Amino acid sequence: MAKNFKSMWAALGVSRNLVSAFGVVLIFSFFVNILILTSPLYMMQVYDRVLVSAQVETLLFLSLIALFALAVLGVLDGVRSYLMTRVGRYLDVTLRDPVLTQAIAQSRRSPGNQRRLVDDLNTARNYIGSPAVLPFLDAPWVPFFIIIIAMLHPWLGVLAACSAVLLFGLAVANDTMARAALREAANQQVLSNEFASAAIQNSEVVHAMGMQGAVSERYRRFVDDMGLSAQRASDISAIISNVSKIVRIAVQSAVLGLGAYLVIQNQMSAGGMIAASIVLGRALAPIEQTIGSWKQFVAARDAYKNVRTFFEDVPVADERISLDAVRGDVRVEGVSYVLRNGERPVLNRVSFALEPGTALALVGPSASGKSTLCRIMVGATTPTLGKMRLDGADITGLNPEDVSRAVGYLPQTVELFAGTVKDNIARLGDAQDEDVIAAARAAGCHEMILRLPMGYETELGPRGAFLSGGQRQRIGLARALFRSPRLIVLDEPNSNLDQEGEAALVEAIARAKADGATVVVVSHRFSLLKPIDKLAVLRDGELEKFGDRDDVLRELAPQPPVKPTLVAADAGANGGRAS
Repeated sequence: MAKNFKSMWAALGVSRNLVSAFGVVLIFSFFVNILILTSPLYMMQVYDRVLVSAQVETLLFLSLIALFALAVLGVLDGVRSYLMTRVGRYLDVTLRDPVLTQAIAQSRRSPGNQRRLVDDLNTARNYIGSPAVLPFLDAPWVPFFIIIIAMLHPWLGVLAACSAVLLFGLAVANDTMARAALREAANQQVLSNEFASAAIQNSEVVHAMGMQGAVSERYRRFVDDMGLSAQRASDISAIISNVSKIVRIAVQSAVLGLGAYLVIQNQMSAGGMIAASIVLGRALAPIEQTIGSWKQFVAARDAYKNVRTFFEDVPVADERISLDAVRGDVRVEGVSYVLRNGERPVLNRVSFALEPGTALALVGPSASGKSTLCRIMVGATTPTLGKMRLDGADITGLNPEDVSRAVGYLPQTVELFAGTVKDNIARLGDAQDEDVIAAARAAGCHEMILRLPMGYETELGPRGAFLSGGQRQRIGLARALFRSPRLIVLDEPNSNLDQEGEAALVEAIARAKADGATVVVVSHRFSLLKPIDKLAVLRDGELEKFGDRDDVLRELAPQPPVKPTLVAADAGANGGRAS
């Protein structure tokens, strides 16, 4: 029997807790909206009782009651805002770690715009914790105020109901007409941000090859498309917002006019007329305010929906496998990898095994799948088919803590984090100085680090911007060797190294292998083959050759041409005698 699917969203319980929190806020909203009647009731009593009786004591008593009620109103409204701020904080605390973790995890399976998930959480959190959400909580009380107005006089209630329906229709029209433009603007903003980030990341290429104009032109097109969509949405909202404001002002004037007529006809009191105008303004205010903040509401609603839909499709993670002592036994079993919408596989049924203490070199032409295989071997990418096993366990199912201790990885493009040299070598965790220094010595960069302005405490800036390519690569190697992992995968580790750095790299590979670690290296230079035991040749995603280094090199070596033996055409007729 299949196991019942339980989504991560259900396990987090966000919807349930948000409903409970909003339920509490609605209770406070009930008392807030009841106390809103303080002002119109006070006006009714002043006009209909105090002015008629001329009793100063009554006025003082009524004023004290109104003052107390308004003070309570201020406290309750402040508590309501306080609760909404905490709801936004709850959403942030509950989802920020799962969102980042799952965005990273999902990028292994299907590379895409995982950054948008983080942005969606920020959008939803900022809106829910802001005062802009309060008019939506007050909107359900509009019928209550209309009933109060109708109690003053039925015709005033009819006028209030018609105006509320008209404003509600304008809000629906605003949503319907602006929705497509707002979503288009959001999509264009994502594209423009991605392009700007890529341009900044590749600033050297942009400047070196004079691409500034082309980059600006392309970015301008993205921003123009975004601006036009946002402009359409803003124009629609502005027009409808202005219409709603005019409707509200006109209706409040109409209430006074109709109320005055009813007062003249002795069908209601002057105080009732004033009270009806105040209550109607309070009844229509939430609808008008929601129209004004509709753009933020739609963005937050779509963002929350995106986050919820994402986690509803993510199953609750099974208990991860824990390995006490990793040896470094590697088994690549029929690994295939196909890009989304890709026709040809990047890797096709690749299989091999490595014993602990073995060093393997992956070679092959460009686009043969070497880097993809490296990412799969360290669990950074999930294969489409097959398994990568470390000590018999699927590496994608291991505890992150075990992976951190067992795996060292140097990608082809070294990315460092903002922080100190020590932070980057220690993988952003807490570490003893001797462990960090040991990793730097193993990578042959200890002296290089000491020459930096503040040694191991030197701040690197975003992505290690203050280091050269070779320095970043050597610090990345030290990070890969930190605390002597059992599986070390190095993708083009010498692409930016000088002769001294390359010699240190060869020594580091030899030392790690002697220590019992399994080492996998991608390189096009024969200088790194000295400590290598096995050689694997990838071509077009397939494992063309695999075996001992010397045996594979002999197979790859060009064979001397075979000289043809010339035999006379009439050799058979002359008894086989060569001519």
